[in-house]
Amino acid sequence: MINLKPLSHPLKGTIQAPGDKSISHRSIILGSLAEGVTTVQNLLLSEDCKRTIECFKQLGVSFKTTETGITINGKNFALEEPIEPLYFGNSGTTARLMLGVLAGQPFFTRVYGDEYLSKRPMMRVINPLKKMGALINGRNNGQLLPLSITGNNLESIFYEMPVKSAQVKSSILLATLYSKGRTTIIEKTVTRNHTENMLKAFGANIMVRNQEITLESSKLIGTNIFVPGDISSAAFFIVAALIVPSSSITIKNVNLNETRAGILTVLDKMGANYTIKNEKISNYEAFGDISIKHQTLRGTTIQGDLIPLLIDELPIIALLASQCEGETIVRDAEELRVKETDRIKATVEVLKKLGANIVETKDGMIIKGKTPLTGGSVRSYYDHRIAMMIVIASLISRESVFLDELDSIKISYPNFLQDLETLAEI
Repeated sequence: MINLKPLSHPLKGTIQAPGDKSISHRSIILGSLAEGVTTVQNLLLSEDCKRTIECFKQLGVSFKTTETGITINGKNFALEEPIEPLYFGNSGTTARLMLGVLAGQPFFTRVYGDEYLSKRPMMRVINPLKKMGALINGRNNGQLLPLSITGNNLESIFYEMPVKSAQVKSSILLATLYSKGRTTIIEKTVTRNHTENMLKAFGANIMVRNQEITLESSKLIGTNIFVPGDISSAAFFIVAALIVPSSSITIKNVNLNETRAGILTVLDKMGANYTIKNEKISNYEAFGDISIKHQTLRGTTIQGDLIPLLIDELPIIALLASQCEGETIVRDAEELRVKETDRIKATVEVLKKLGANIVETKDGMIIKGKTPLTGGSVRSYYDHRIAMMIVIASLISRESVFLDELDSIKISYPNFLQDLETLAEI
């Protein structure tokens, strides 16, 4: 067990947010499919993103590391049949988006993941791909990894999304690049639009109107991509600054895409004061520097269309809620149950053991604050966002927090502990 000791002084200083994980995955994928060279700056080289790169290397794509990122020599859609099965590790994004790419290839592929990814549902992606003509088989009647994909000619579809999932939407859009005709997707609620933005940047024939997305098979041209900082990763230090007394920090180049910045809406509802400076736009993605300091906030209700805009931030928001005055209610967050672990159950169990007043509900949780955290022994469920939330909670606990592992953090934020040390230096 790892001994995480309380912090006896404030967090101060400036850090650079790591490259956005969602955008990094998509830059690797579309750069590999495009014609010509793509350069990617500030790419997140986390374990998840490395899995996507390794998959495309097996498919014949060449990469070169630079001082600021990577260059990709695109294959102009002509991927090569892999000799060995493709390994996705623990990366749900790699798995679901790669299924869309592989469904239209003129060859056979086998794919698998680690023990955690092998438990995550894939039918939400496989069902629409099969409607397009994909031939996919696997464990538990084709619902779980490992899976086999036999190349087939794909047809376009009209698809109304039954779930709020950017990964499902993105998988269909990637398959459409290898299909005939025009595919239209109707979302229940707007979800992350990084795939749509990046398709535009690569020159695809895509049209977005509110919750309707239409894409035709398109030629992609290599381009230059700057990956802004990941707001899901920045959220941990935003909350840390809010709950550690006398703290004041700045996080540079944070992604401010309106389909990702739901945590800022929550901070507004809770009464937070923060500033955003140096706003810029690159490849249709907005980003800027966020400065925030310690303050006591008030509880609020988080539900409905706001949930998809902050789904990955809900565990750390739950920690923040435990330090707010009053009650915070999270509803409509069933999607949390099919992440790296059941994040509703894991978040409630961890925070309750640490002393928070929190209750699990069918689709979320209820947190009553302000409650001091006492410390204790907890586990991360090998979920990177649960592990990072526990580390931030330990900063304000009365006694040490004992955690079973920290390796999972490498999945999305390899320099997390180093950045924490930077801000915690006196």
